[in-house]
Amino acid sequence: MRHHEFQQFRQRRLGAGSILDAAETNVYRALAPMRPEPPTDMSTVHRCDLARAWLRRFALPEEWSGRAMVGRGVRHGLGVVFHGLSAARAQLWLPSDVYPVYFELARAAGLAPASYPTLPAPALPESPADDRPEYLLLANPSKPLGRYLSDAECDAVIAWVRESPRRRLLIDSVYDLGAPFAAGTRRLLDTGRVVLLHSVTKGWLWPRTFGVVLLGPEHAGWAAAFRADAPAQAELGLAGRLLTEHSDVPRQIADELAARAERLFEALPDEVLGEIPEASRTCPGNYFFPVGIPAKTLRREYGVLAMPVSVFGESRWSGSVLTSLADAFGSTPAVTR
Repeated sequence: MRHHEFQQFRQRRLGAGSILDAAETNVYRALAPMRPEPPTDMSTVHRCDLARAWLRRFALPEEWSGRAMVGRGVRHGLGVVFHGLSAARAQLWLPSDVYPVYFELARAAGLAPASYPTLPAPALPESPADDRPEYLLLANPSKPLGRYLSDAECDAVIAWVRESPRRRLLIDSVYDLGAPFAAGTRRLLDTGRVVLLHSVTKGWLWPRTFGVVLLGPEHAGWAAAFRADAPAQAELGLAGRLLTEHSDVPRQIADELAARAERLFEALPDEVLGEIPEASRTCPGNYFFPVGIPAKTLRREYGVLAMPVSVFGESRWSGSVLTSLADAFGSTPAVTR
C-alpha cells in the first residue's frame, strides 16, 4: 500500500469508528502554529552570507563556504547531485524503505539505483567495489527507523566507504533538529568522502524554500548547476530571518515532538510500546516509531492505526510504523513571531 492509498484508507478507517490514530505524517499541518512568519521587508540577502551563517550554526569551518551550495532544499539538492552522478556514470545506492522520492529523482536524472534496507536495522550493500564512482545515500537520523546511526553502524559505513577510493556518501540530515549535527554525522564528515544535504524543511517547517548542499572538494564541477538554479530573493530573505531571528525554533519543535511522543506512549498498550526500540523512543525530535507488529494486527487486536512499511518503499520487514503527529497527541505551542 503506497502513501496516497494508505491516506485514503486512513480517512475511511478514522471515519468508521473509534481507533487510536498513530498514522498522521503531515508535520507541517500538525505543527502549523509553530512555523515562523515570513519577513515583510524585502532587504537583499546574498547566498554567500547565508552559506556562512549556516556553517556557523552547525559549527563547521567557514572556509568551507565555497563548497556550501545554496538551494531550495534537500529534494532540489538531490536533483542536482543526481544529474552529476548520472554524468559520471556512477553507481547509486538508495535506502529502499525511507523515501520513495529518492528513487523518482534518481530515475529522472537517468540513474538506475540499487537499494539496501534500513528496517529493522540498516544492512549495507555487500557487493564488491568496481571501477565506477559509487555513492551510498543514507539519512541521519533516518525515518521511519526513527533514530540516528549507532556507533557500530557508523563504523560499518566508514569501513564500507574506505574499501574503495571511488566510494562516497550522501547524507540527508533534514531530520536532524540539533546544532551542531549529530556525532555520527560529524564522524562521517571527517572521512572527507561526504556530500551533506540539509534544509529548513523540518527544523523551521518551511519545505522547498532553502537548503544547503555541502559538496566534497572534488565536486567543484557541480557548483555551476547550483548557482544557475538559485532560490529567489524572497526565499533567501526568509532563510536569513530563520537562521537569525528564529534560530531557536528547531529546539522548540524538538521539545514539542518529545511531548507528543510521550502522549503517544501513554496511549499505547504495554505490549505495543514494548515493541518500539528504545533508541527510537528516546531520539530527540523523533516522530516515527517502528514497531515489530504488522499494521493489520495492531488495528484488529489493539485498536491502533499504524502505517505499513510499504508506505515508505520496498521492505521485507513484517513490522509497521507509528507516528505521534495526530491531534490527540498535540498541544497549543506558540513561537515569538
